[in-house]
Amino acid sequence: MKFVQLAKSLKEGLSPVYLIEGEETYFRDSAVDMIRRACGIGNPMLNDARYEGDAFKGEAIASLVRALGTLPFLDERRLVRACEFYPTEKEWDTYLKDYCARPCPSTVFLIVNSAKKANAAQLSRKGGVTFVDCSREDEETLSRWLFGVARKRGLQMDADAAQLLVRYCAQDAARMRFETEKLAYVLGENGRVTRAAVEEYVAKDVEYKIYELTQAASRRNYAQFAEILSDMLGKGSDEYAVLAALIAHFRTLTETGLSGKSDAETAKLLGSKPYAVQKNRETYARLGAARVQAMYEKLYALSSGAKSGIYGKTGALFSAIAEIFFA
Repeated sequence: MKFVQLAKSLKEGLSPVYLIEGEETYFRDSAVDMIRRACGIGNPMLNDARYEGDAFKGEAIASLVRALGTLPFLDERRLVRACEFYPTEKEWDTYLKDYCARPCPSTVFLIVNSAKKANAAQLSRKGGVTFVDCSREDEETLSRWLFGVARKRGLQMDADAAQLLVRYCAQDAARMRFETEKLAYVLGENGRVTRAAVEEYVAKDVEYKIYELTQAASRRNYAQFAEILSDMLGKGSDEYAVLAALIAHFRTLTETGLSGKSDAETAKLLGSKPYAVQKNRETYARLGAARVQAMYEKLYALSSGAKSGIYGKTGALFSAIAEIFFA
């Protein structure tokens, strides 16, 4: 199940074994806290055990299984966490398969992993394990999740405001939660989060600023581009990073424009969304294939020259700006 479905699942009851996996730290930590509260543990020193997965290799996993069989003291349940625990299939079958088939009824076992380094998700499908996917979610899912977060804080949130907040925070769930709490403080009880409120009170993430910068470059809107660039450089962004973002943008336009595949197929190949492919193709057609490809080649040459010492990084960036807007 996705993290956003966990709360509903816990209302129906606890599972004896969970695999909580994904790169979104806030979702992982929140999933552990939600399960911990559902366990109703009043004596964490006695009944909330945490182990680091690196300590369990081979036969050492047997000691973890014995810990899972320890009965709680002064609580109804005991929580056992194994963090960054990536057993092999052989280790799973040897030490954990039987436990998952017949788990201790008073123990809730959590495997909490930040990465999919092994076949943990596949192992979880063998039975006895509830998989909680804490991967980074898409904009639509995060927007829906934000509505719930805002409602709990006594706020009403407009759809376009939620979408903008997701983008400003670069889909970072922890930051979205923090910014929502800040808006609750600013707007007060029963406040309404509008697009204007997000624009006024929420700081843009660097990734969103780069998105705005590249879009201004595509539209050849120099005034907007210069304003964004000045803000970024004034807040510590490096000229190399800005130049790299511009190169990546024109490379994506080139790859999208040259692809003869459908929007969906191209999106899959480039790791983007079909809508983004459609918009990039419109930009490619508007600017012209020859200009986009030439721009990519010129910017790449400037970047290579800067890295080899032919140009300074500031000179390379401003030469790139001249190519984009004034050539």
